[in-house]
Amino acid sequence: MQNQKRVVIDYVSPSINCGEFYIKRVVNEIVNINAHILADGHDVLGASVLYKHENDKKWQETRLNLTGNDEWQALFTVKKQGFYTYKIQAWVDYALNWRHGLIRKVNDQQQVSSELLEGILFIKDIIKKVNAKDQSYLEHLQHIFKSKDTYDEAIKEATSQRLYKLFFDNPIKILDNSSKEYKVYVDRKQARFSTWYEFFPRSTSQQPGVHGTLNDCKRILPRIKNMGFDVVYLPPIHPIGEVNRKGKNNTTNAKKDDVGSTWGIGSQYGGHKDIHPELGNIADFKSLIKCAKDNGIEIAMDYALQAAPDHPWVKQHPKWFKWRPDGTVQYAENPPKKYQDILPIYWESDDYKKLWEECLDILMYWIACGITIFRVDNPHTKPFYFWNWIINQVKAKHPDVIFLAEAFTAPKVMQQLAKQGFTQSYTYFTWRNTKQEIIDYVEELTKSELREYMQPNFWPNTPDINPFHLQGANESKHIQRYALAATLSSSIGIYGPVFEYMLSDSLLGKEEYLNSEKFQIAHYDWNVNNKLITIISKLNSIRQHNEAFQQTNNIRFCYIENQNLIAFYKWNDSKTNELLVVISLDAYNSQQGTVQLPLSELSINAGHQLEMHDLITDNKYHWNSEWNFVELHPTLPFHIFKINK
Repeated sequence: MQNQKRVVIDYVSPSINCGEFYIKRVVNEIVNINAHILADGHDVLGASVLYKHENDKKWQETRLNLTGNDEWQALFTVKKQGFYTYKIQAWVDYALNWRHGLIRKVNDQQQVSSELLEGILFIKDIIKKVNAKDQSYLEHLQHIFKSKDTYDEAIKEATSQRLYKLFFDNPIKILDNSSKEYKVYVDRKQARFSTWYEFFPRSTSQQPGVHGTLNDCKRILPRIKNMGFDVVYLPPIHPIGEVNRKGKNNTTNAKKDDVGSTWGIGSQYGGHKDIHPELGNIADFKSLIKCAKDNGIEIAMDYALQAAPDHPWVKQHPKWFKWRPDGTVQYAENPPKKYQDILPIYWESDDYKKLWEECLDILMYWIACGITIFRVDNPHTKPFYFWNWIINQVKAKHPDVIFLAEAFTAPKVMQQLAKQGFTQSYTYFTWRNTKQEIIDYVEELTKSELREYMQPNFWPNTPDINPFHLQGANESKHIQRYALAATLSSSIGIYGPVFEYMLSDSLLGKEEYLNSEKFQIAHYDWNVNNKLITIISKLNSIRQHNEAFQQTNNIRFCYIENQNLIAFYKWNDSKTNELLVVISLDAYNSQQGTVQLPLSELSINAGHQLEMHDLITDNKYHWNSEWNFVELHPTLPFHIFKINK
């Protein structure tokens, strides 16, 4: 049978891969809907977005508005965690089409008695849908539309806004058409706004050369809380392999007292569900999780699906590894890096179902202990569809769980991981250093389709990456990099205390730390305070108190002619919190420039006086021009202005 529907629904957005993957939001965020909707002829159309939470039985409906060129828009707010479904519904609105035609004829001074009789039919279709007062009004219209004596009154009422609103609010959806259904997954706010601090538990002892413990970590938590971090990420806390153990600075010949890489997981003391005996036991870990929670901090665990040569899996599940003809397994490689202490998992194993189930069971075990955040090591070296399966399995039972993808790899690979379900992703911010590099990258993240499904997490450094621009860098450069991360992205993190202590010695010619903590125990004076720590703490506090910094996508870069100065405007959805950020990219010299205010976004005209409240210094300035002078010094290389109109 031929389709009698006349309305075409096209280019529905947001949708990822035509709806194959879901978009992402957090609780109380907005979904902005756009669609091309058209029909043959010139009839008046109506359209709605229908949406419902997975636990709801009834659809909610919001009308779309025509913005021009057959493009329609609407929005709805997601208020609960979990999946929402949405679709577009559109129809020819014959009642409004009748009214539109009647108005045109009246304006042309044509006689419309016949048209008024047609209107009675549309009134009959909606009269039972309205309240008693409106029913009385519509009954009156039916009477006056029939009588020649009330022709003038009938014309007045037929073209009235009241009748228009009644028809609009009670549409008669004849031969309506619907788009396919699309999904949005709604996370808790922490998925969008989080401030991470990474440190190695084994480096927390107060005694040099002594292995730190999980109980030692508790002593560090108040310091991290006072700095304004709400997530503590711990590198792997599992037993470390003894076979092919790495020595200091990644040497292949470990000495007797070398502790090895925390990512070489598994030994005679256990595997992924066990804790390194020198760190403590499961009771100690649960106690640490509780202590962190008492300090307003969540513990994020490392989830690294790999095994040391002496991991229990190697003997218990030999099919999970790919054995060569000589009875060995090729160790992991990422040329030029070699990981002799790690055996890669064989994901094409015939026994893959048990492997997948065990990987899921690891997550469920630690979730039962109180973990709700996982930083996933090298997810791009495991099958994409495995991640889709395991993340959906976890989220179905534990919607609070967040997954951060540690995948410094090709752009489309990072994007695919986000599509498959990862909540957040590491990014290329670590290497974006010049003004144009930063602008181009942030524009890509926030103005393209990526904004709908990939939440960036900006890290100035990690244990794996000591970027060249931080090697030997001064205090101003460290301030600059943290200020950029903290104001450009709502989710950020640092590897400390290396970052705030500005410890940046490197291996010659490499973006790697000299005497890397990955391969040895470090000793720190965790009581040290300095200017950088003070500024980090202040920035984190500002982020907590300004909604404009609690999402990434609402950003507009502002023109400022100096290539050493970058300026951008940020706002929250309701425009009740508006900020202007100016950062100097020169760590050694003062820089001056004139920044152009985005008057249209601010909804003001030139000459309107603004109070610019610098949230760092607490100074207040009054600007009444579109162009305004700024000067920044290396001692404090950024402004954060709260805009008060």
